[in-house]
Amino acid sequence: MGYGKAQKGEGVVREYYFKTGQMSVGYGKEPLIKEIEIRLDKGEILTLIGPNGAGKSTVLKSIAGQLKLLGGAVYLDKKEVAGMTGRELSKEMAVVFTEKMKTELMTCEDVAATGRYPYTGHFGILSKADYAIVEEAMELVHVKEIKDQDFTKISDGQRQRVMLARAICQEPEIIILDEPTSYLDVKYKLEFLSLLQKLKREKGLTVIMSLHELELAERISDRILCIKGEYVERFGRPEDIFLPGYIRSLFDIRTGSFDEMNTAMELEPVKGRGEVFVIAGGGTGRGVYRRLQRQGIPFTAGILFKNDLDYPVAQALAADMTAAEGFEPVPEKLLEEAKQKMDGCQRVICCKHVFGSYEKANEELLSYARASGKDVEMTAEAVTQ
Repeated sequence: MGYGKAQKGEGVVREYYFKTGQMSVGYGKEPLIKEIEIRLDKGEILTLIGPNGAGKSTVLKSIAGQLKLLGGAVYLDKKEVAGMTGRELSKEMAVVFTEKMKTELMTCEDVAATGRYPYTGHFGILSKADYAIVEEAMELVHVKEIKDQDFTKISDGQRQRVMLARAICQEPEIIILDEPTSYLDVKYKLEFLSLLQKLKREKGLTVIMSLHELELAERISDRILCIKGEYVERFGRPEDIFLPGYIRSLFDIRTGSFDEMNTAMELEPVKGRGEVFVIAGGGTGRGVYRRLQRQGIPFTAGILFKNDLDYPVAQALAADMTAAEGFEPVPEKLLEEAKQKMDGCQRVICCKHVFGSYEKANEELLSYARASGKDVEMTAEAVTQ
C-alpha cells in the first residue's frame, strides 16, 4: 500500500496514507472531542498525549472502529474505514488495548495465533505457514519461552507482549496501541519501542498509540497529537511540541517542574536560604541536588554554565545559584558573587576533583572553601576522578 498525490484545481493536494476528516468522537450523542484532523505518511509513528481523562483512549477506539464516530471519517489508504468489512479491516489494522480479553484455557501461543484468523477459512484452521508466522512474532517480542503457559496466569507485562505478538501475526499495515508500555519494566519498554521502530523502518508499519511517558513519546514519535478539552490543542513533530512552557500548560502542572527541552521532571524545591553550597558540573551534581531535596535541605549551586548537564536540575531545585554563559570564561564578578553565597552556607559539597580549562573558577571556589575552614565533602565520584 502507498500514497500519492491528487490534483485539485491548479494546485497539488497531497494524499496521506492515514487521515481523518473533521472526526468527532465521544459517547452517546455529545462529542467529547471535535473536528480532529490527523495526517500520516505510511511508516510514521503518531503518539497521543494529554491529561488523564482527556479522551486519548476514546480517539483510539474511534479510529479502530470500536466506537461509532459522531462526525467526520477515518481513511486508510484512501478507503473509508467505516465501509470496510471486519475481515478487511483486520488485515489492515491491528489493535492492542489494555482491556483483558477472555482467554479461558488458552495458552500464550493460542492467544498469539488468533491474530492469524483473518487469513484462515471458516473453520479457523492454521496452516504450517501460519504457525511459522506465530512463532516468529513470539520470538520478536521475547515470549516464545512461555508459549505453553496459561495466558491468564502470566504477568501483566508478559500479557502485554503476547498481545503485541498477536497484533504482529495479523501482518497489519497500521497498529493501534493504548498505553502499550504501562505494564513493562525499563528493559521491555526499550525493547518494545525499539521493535516498533524496526517494524516501521523495515516493513513500513504505521503506529498510532497513546503514552504517559513523555520522554518516550518525544524520542519515538514522528508526530504528536496533544489532547485537552473539546479540541486538539496541537499536532506536529516533537520539536514543535516540546517547547518551553507548553507541556506544563497542557498538563496544568502547578507543583514541581517539567523541563521540555530535556523531558525531565523535578519535585518541588526546598524553600529557604541555602545551607549547603554545591560545586558540580558535567552531570556530576544531579544526584546530590536530588539527595538534598529529599532531605529537605535548601542548597546553593554554582558556578554552572547554562549549557551544562547539571544546570536544568539546579535551576529546578536550588534555593539559589550562580550561572554563567556557556563556552565563555567566568567573569571575575560572578566568581566573587559565588564566594559571597558560599560564605552564607554552613558546608560545601564538591562533586569535582579534576577541573577543565573553563572550570578554573570552580577550582578556585574549592580552594576558597578549604581556606575559609568550611566543612568540605568530596563525593565518591569526585574522589575517583
